[in-house]
Amino acid sequence: MTDSAIPARRPLRRRPLGTLLLLLGLLTALGGVYAALAPSSGAVPTSGPEAAAAGKALFQENCSTCHGLSGEGSSYGPTLVGVGAASVDFQVGTGRMPLARPGAQASRGRVQFAPEQIAQMAAYVATLGPGPAIPSAADVDYTKGNAALGGEIFRTNCSMCHNFAGAGGALTHGKYAPSLTKTTPAHVYEALVTGPQAMPVFSDDQITPQQKRDIIAYLEAQRQDKTPGLTGLGTLGPTTEGLFGWVIGIGLLIACAVWLAQKAR
Repeated sequence: MTDSAIPARRPLRRRPLGTLLLLLGLLTALGGVYAALAPSSGAVPTSGPEAAAAGKALFQENCSTCHGLSGEGSSYGPTLVGVGAASVDFQVGTGRMPLARPGAQASRGRVQFAPEQIAQMAAYVATLGPGPAIPSAADVDYTKGNAALGGEIFRTNCSMCHNFAGAGGALTHGKYAPSLTKTTPAHVYEALVTGPQAMPVFSDDQITPQQKRDIIAYLEAQRQDKTPGLTGLGTLGPTTEGLFGWVIGIGLLIACAVWLAQKAR
């Protein structure tokens, strides 16, 4: 066979596989350049003037419709001057804000911001006026609290709304005291010092920081305590749960008997 009979090889760039490999190489190189030039997550400021400036931009973009451009409040939302960083961390960190729709009470929901963004908005709101700060890790360290003392304080000040085990309960005018079984220690502390919704504020003069740790220790003990029975019914106990089961079961049997009697006629 002569050289003229041998088909010429197509250049790599003209083959489909070669084109795909070329594109993958370019995308990989582009991703590497972006990763090298993009700021790392650790460089995001979460405190100080730089964080407050970033938080102000987030606030004006997401919160100013209700709370005003400078947090002064409007007919749709209260002023945030003096509420402190703790209030922002609680409201936004539990998904209660931004408010999905007007109602009797803001409910816990999906958190819409990253922790760094929440910290930045909290830093900005803290500049509007003095208010409670976000508690430190030591403030909410329940291992340093006394669960027995915390239970006494909780039953005296909180159980009339939240149930003695923190299971929550109904209030008036469509409001309710939420369950605390899944509330983090930091959010419990922040709720105590900011008084969200219908909850009163418990200053350090009323409940000291150590007593707040005791309450958190009590709630943590309740969370780890396994409830006897099937559902617990708000930690009312297996006897109450059995009574509910008995009443429902008898009711179903009576309903079945009445239905069978009607069919037999």
